[in-house]
Amino acid sequence: MATIIEFMKTNDLAWQPSFSGELSGSLYGYRGAMIVEEGKQISPDRKLPPKIQAKQVVMINEGEKIKFFAAELESIEHFEPMFAKYKAFFSADGLNLLYVTDLNKSGTFTYEGVTFTAFVLDESSVWNELLDLGSLDKGDLKKMSSEEKIEAIYDELQTTDCKEESKSFDEMLALKGTSSKQLMGAV
Repeated sequence: MATIIEFMKTNDLAWQPSFSGELSGSLYGYRGAMIVEEGKQISPDRKLPPKIQAKQVVMINEGEKIKFFAAELESIEHFEPMFAKYKAFFSADGLNLLYVTDLNKSGTFTYEGVTFTAFVLDESSVWNELLDLGSLDKGDLKKMSSEEKIEAIYDELQTTDCKEESKSFDEMLALKGTSSKQLMGAV
């Protein structure tokens, strides 16, 4: 079986990656988005942006399995198609964090033997949320390379309790509200 990175390259599923490369040891890191449902092909060489994507992905894999996965989902309803597309790569012992813009409350759930913690994402980015969760200071990471930053977050979160109140996936779906994410920028 291929790695998730090979699967994404073969199937043209990487979207606007900002980093994709080897980390220390046998680890491989990725930052960018992952296509869940492709956009419509409007001409032989043009395609609309993806209909569904896992955004702001920070991922570490070792061989065929994902060891760490963090991403933004616009809706908790996007979880099932995302998991279906990439489930061969998730493992029961990986750390999987979702930041979901239409959740009213955070929770930890297990889906097909894989545990995910889904957090409400209001205003921030996945990167900033991971720094907060791991109690990491941006200043400490400033002088690090992209590889070192991803590994620093991963290392810190390995010893951090990232779990929320335990729920079933159906209970998580029931927590769906309207998107609470506030767009930031020029007004």
